Amino acid sequence: MAKNDKETSDMGVRKANNFFGTVARLLRYMSTRLWALVAIVFFAAGSAIFAAFTPSVLGQATTEIFEGFREGMALREAGQTVDVFPIDFDAIRRIVLILVILYVLEAVFRYLQRYITAVVSQRTVYDLREDLKAKLGTLPIEYFDTHSVGDVMSRAVNDMEQISNTLQRSLSQFILAVVTFIAVLVAMLTVDVKMTLIVFVSIGLSALFIAFIAPKSQRQFAKQQRVVGELNDRVEEIYSGHTIVKTYNREDDEVSRLVEHSDELYETSWRAQFYSGIMMPAVNFARDLGIFAITLYGGFGVLQGVIPLGNVQAFIQYVNRFSQPVRQIAQLANSIQITVASVERVFELLDEEEMEDTEANRPVKDDTPYIVEFENVQFKYSDMENLLMTDFNLTVEEGQMIAIVGPTGAGKSTLINLLERFYDVNGGQIRYKGKDIRDIDREELREHFSMVLQDTWLFNGTIWDNIAYGNSDATAEDIQKAARTAYVDEFVRRLPRGYDTILNEESTNISQGQRQLITIARAFLADPEILILDEATSSVDTRTEALIQTAMENVLEGRTSFVVAHRLSTIQDADKIVVMDQGDVVEIGTHDELLAKEGFYADIYNAQFASPEDMSFA
Repeated sequence: MAKNDKETSDMGVRKANNFFGTVARLLRYMSTRLWALVAIVFFAAGSAIFAAFTPSVLGQATTEIFEGFREGMALREAGQTVDVFPIDFDAIRRIVLILVILYVLEAVFRYLQRYITAVVSQRTVYDLREDLKAKLGTLPIEYFDTHSVGDVMSRAVNDMEQISNTLQRSLSQFILAVVTFIAVLVAMLTVDVKMTLIVFVSIGLSALFIAFIAPKSQRQFAKQQRVVGELNDRVEEIYSGHTIVKTYNREDDEVSRLVEHSDELYETSWRAQFYSGIMMPAVNFARDLGIFAITLYGGFGVLQGVIPLGNVQAFIQYVNRFSQPVRQIAQLANSIQITVASVERVFELLDEEEMEDTEANRPVKDDTPYIVEFENVQFKYSDMENLLMTDFNLTVEEGQMIAIVGPTGAGKSTLINLLERFYDVNGGQIRYKGKDIRDIDREELREHFSMVLQDTWLFNGTIWDNIAYGNSDATAEDIQKAARTAYVDEFVRRLPRGYDTILNEESTNISQGQRQLITIARAFLADPEILILDEATSSVDTRTEALIQTAMENVLEGRTSFVVAHRLSTIQDADKIVVMDQGDVVEIGTHDELLAKEGFYADIYNAQFASPEDMSFA
């Protein structure tokens, strides 16, 4: 399973390392809309207060009716004729009017609270996304070399989505639950203190049930997510490698493993659902005990004439209203923990050190004959103790083709990374047209370069759009010329939709060689001064390599180029061949000169082109 999928499945068990510090920082992030936050609390408080006092107002109507009925019954028992019970219907009409007003105000305030919360939440997440996007553009390439794509994508997509959902839904519910809890408590205390204590006891019992059951439920659901991830991982592996499974007759073994995962998932899911299922009955049991106690205590009070009947009715409603925010807060606790952990991960990325835009302030060589110069370059990656390059020197004249060869880990790609300032040198200098590249803005420097990599990168879109990516100002004529030069036009015209063919996510609806030709056309369209080819033909067959080689020759004509090569047959016509080993240049010369030296290059060449009977495997 991909790493980002794995991290998504682990989201349920992630906890924030600094919960309150992260929350405080998020609130500071939202403080730019302080007026909106104040409005959210105001409208939430208003709706909670209106909702909290409706039971007591409704109870007053019940009391009026009950008292009128009781007075009428007393008059009848005294022998008087009572045609109409002495109920104060004017008072009841006033109470009903007040109730209607309270219900309308509650609905309006709650709508405004949710609307403003949605706006604030989405704007906050929008700002976070914008900051994250800007941050990714300023991170050094070393960050992406040391962090997996899955990790970065998980923070930018999964964590952001978690924050968005929680801010919009859970934040509104949490604020409303807290305010409702306080408002209902105040309303109950104004009606009857003793019955408020009874409600408190029932709510305390509910809280105990939640505190005991919720952690067990959360652990089981977290385990369930992990097991589901493992099961998906296994299914994906078997599906993608089904040919190998069948080849080695391992179907029964794989089925047995899947059954083991399925059994574990069944057991975990059963436990998770069991604990989740008994939570609400337990909480409802505590609530029902509260209602029973209120009914019993209030009933005796009504019979004794010390408690109005409407108060008993109000408190029966208050038991439900008071327990509801407690349940909501308990249910939101895990979601909030997960979200704060997601916020923390986003902030960690935002706090990463950015690329240092250090300037060398070196004097410019105006009279240099070279377009690129490496002078005594020293370099090492941050996780290295020793220098990878100790004293690298190279001069390149305009229009020259520089081939870079060497074994794996020799430093070939490092040379390209230094040239485009993906990394800065630790010592010495690299000059472009006589100017230290550290004194040139990165974007300005890279406008002079274009790259064709071994791993072709094409986005989900048309072939036309992928070629046009090289130059946003290119005309249709320019794009077609680039396509013809790179031999893209030849195969595109055979496709049913031509240049409008949509490349899928992995660009698997065209061949590897065709993908490479499109990247060459894109590089040609960019019209760079310096073209970099990083093992552009290493993953294609010999026939396709010849076609790509011809396309590259068309693109390279009249341009300075750096060609990192694995197949030495592609660079025999280079003006200079730089042979690297362990970060240093061991030989420089033309193909014929290096073969005549019978040195390191000759050994590589002979090993690559030797016949099997000439090779020694000792």
